[in-house]
Amino acid sequence: QVQLVESGGGLVQAGGSLRLSCGASGRTFTSYNMGWFRQAPGKGREFVAAIGWNGARTYYIDSVKGRFTISRDNTKNTVYLQMNSLKPEDTAVYYCAAARQNYILQIRVSQYDYWGQGTQVTVSS
Repeated sequence: QVQLVESGGGLVQAGGSLRLSCGASGRTFTSYNMGWFRQAPGKGREFVAAIGWNGARTYYIDSVKGRFTISRDNTKNTVYLQMNSLKPEDTAVYYCAAARQNYILQIRVSQYDYWGQGTQVTVSS
């Protein structure tokens, strides 16, 4: 079992920044690739970014490339999502998730085994 707890969400104006954190406890953190997803009201859960077990590989959806950065600190069992130049369409509940270590980074909800409870991000125009 892996327990994930997100923090760092909040209300920010368009163009602003937030950094989300996700702390993991339980099994060995480096056994997992990590991902961030988001879910806006009335929509399905959407992949945002993923990072490999050692941080060497990352992948983003096109709409956040150049604005968001995923990173991890394996000494702290924590994954981060730095979000810059935020837009109102980034408003959603953001979830971190853990998937079994794999060379190919996972991008589908069904590929992830463990999920956090989510943190709300609201971007005002």
